[in-house]
Amino acid sequence: MTSTPFQLPSEDRGSSPYTGYTRSHWEAAADGLLGAAWRWATPGRALLDLPGRPSRSGVRSDGLEGYARTFLTAAFRVAGSDGKDPHNWLERYADGLTAGTRTAGRDDAESWPLILDHTVFGQPMVESASVAIGLRLTRPWLWDRLDAATQDRAEEWLRGALRHTPAPNNWYLFPFSVAGFLESVGRGDGETGRARQRALDLLEGWYRGEGWYADGDGRAFDHYNGWALHLYPVLDAYLSGDAELSAHYGARLSEHLESFSLMFGADGAPLHFGRSLTYRFAAGAAVGMGAVSGHTPLTPGVSRRLISGSLRYFLERGSAGDDGLLSLGWHGPHDATLQVYSGPSSPYWASKAFVALLAPAEHPLWTAEEEAAPSEGPDRVLSLPSPGLLVQSTRADGIVRLHNHGSDHVRPHEGETADLSDPLYARLAYSTATGPTASANTADNHLSVRVAGSRSSRVRIHPLGAGHGEGWGWAASWHCPVFPEGPPTAPGLRVESVTVVRGRYELRVHRIVGAPAGTRAEQTGWATDPEGSARSAVHGLHGWAEQEQVRAPQGTAFTRWAVLPRLAADVEGTEVLAALASLTADPDAGPLASAVSGVDVNGETVAVRWADDGTTTRVGFAPLEVTHGP
Repeated sequence: MTSTPFQLPSEDRGSSPYTGYTRSHWEAAADGLLGAAWRWATPGRALLDLPGRPSRSGVRSDGLEGYARTFLTAAFRVAGSDGKDPHNWLERYADGLTAGTRTAGRDDAESWPLILDHTVFGQPMVESASVAIGLRLTRPWLWDRLDAATQDRAEEWLRGALRHTPAPNNWYLFPFSVAGFLESVGRGDGETGRARQRALDLLEGWYRGEGWYADGDGRAFDHYNGWALHLYPVLDAYLSGDAELSAHYGARLSEHLESFSLMFGADGAPLHFGRSLTYRFAAGAAVGMGAVSGHTPLTPGVSRRLISGSLRYFLERGSAGDDGLLSLGWHGPHDATLQVYSGPSSPYWASKAFVALLAPAEHPLWTAEEEAAPSEGPDRVLSLPSPGLLVQSTRADGIVRLHNHGSDHVRPHEGETADLSDPLYARLAYSTATGPTASANTADNHLSVRVAGSRSSRVRIHPLGAGHGEGWGWAASWHCPVFPEGPPTAPGLRVESVTVVRGRYELRVHRIVGAPAGTRAEQTGWATDPEGSARSAVHGLHGWAEQEQVRAPQGTAFTRWAVLPRLAADVEGTEVLAALASLTADPDAGPLASAVSGVDVNGETVAVRWADDGTTTRVGFAPLEVTHGP
């Protein structure tokens, strides 16, 4: 860990015994991030050209991104202080708005790029939502003080978001947010109404239950649930005072937080899972929005523990370098974490976490004493059948693990090819203490089959079910292995996978169907730093013949260089394989082999007897059946 690059107040371990952070720490962090970013503003203040490689959208779009995303931080900071603006942030943003919209679309040093379709350098549509929300939050101190001509130009630029096509996912909430602002300042019409209704209609189709939305028409379940799909409609309803929308979307947010609140480790880290992870502590935005709006099952002390723990986790681990700028990565810079749309200003979507500042100083979010996070309580297992996820946390080390049997990054119209396999979605498991290996390295937490020398990828994930009982849980899925070389698939080849968890243990059972002669199966475990505190192990229980340790020289977001255990076996036709896996930082954890007292296999049913209490877990296929008990 490193010290933070900003001057923060002294810790307050009286009211915040877990993190030491108070509302004053949040204000200081916001001011520190803004001050560092504003050193790179253009003379007219319209663009913040942060240093670094440009995104695919180009330098001017990146400059707008810097303006818009930091504007969110400033807006939450000032609105939450009832207009108090000791650093005159809003004066800068007012100047930038004036300069940026004066000749929008012109290729010069200040003009903002126009908002076009998502297929044509469409990033400005994303940024339009941050500009609109910033203006809505600070209306009395910024918008209302602009001259009429600047207001008209700003409206015309923003309406580009209503007149062009978003990407087929959470992007529809950007014109929704723009329309919400325009209506709030008396500039609504049929165009704004249609943009809002279209987004709300899509949200209904994307909602899959248990508080989880898919990010579009596919099965992508990730952090976009919290920092986009819940945040935008609940914030809109909160600002407009619409009781009906607030109740509808607030109830979903509250249900989401029932499970999502378990997805932060005891060290404050959110799960390293899904795309856009360079947004970092934006993972706490849903928790903050729940506390501000009142739509949360969490006490104020737990909410503050989660958001402050996440903020502190990243600030102390180099996410903001010596210059105070958020880097493109997780802790520090990390290329493998990034997407092609990421540019130097992209990390500033982390600004969404500062929605918590809308709770004034006297709000219970800031006055209640911090309480333990859910992951700091007893060991927990939680299954989520709707998204196909299984969550496992252990008190001994504070690590949270997510077993993925339902979330992928494949859109409905896309076929299955190895090129679509995404390390941030395709792996069997993710955690708060490890990251996936890069595409060019051996895949962690993966069941692969090798046919004609080519290792398979997991692309489209088909959930088969999930459930949990007292102290244990399971989730299952199947996939069609696809290959980067030779024929993309092997006829009839299919892998069915079941994960059963209890305590720190992960029972991984696979049924491989239709394996041609000469096929080799491989199962990998967690990728860890060989000198770190977290330890990874796998132990073959049935069917596995060989075990070795392999290297991932490109490392993960947590370590420059990683190692991971791997099992292997030759398979043909239909085979059932079973192994025990573990990721732990508990120094007292014993070897995996001692956890199981017996394994019985009867056809395609595997029964595992646990040494600690004599209970038995049974996993059967065709039909799928998972039980646990005496």
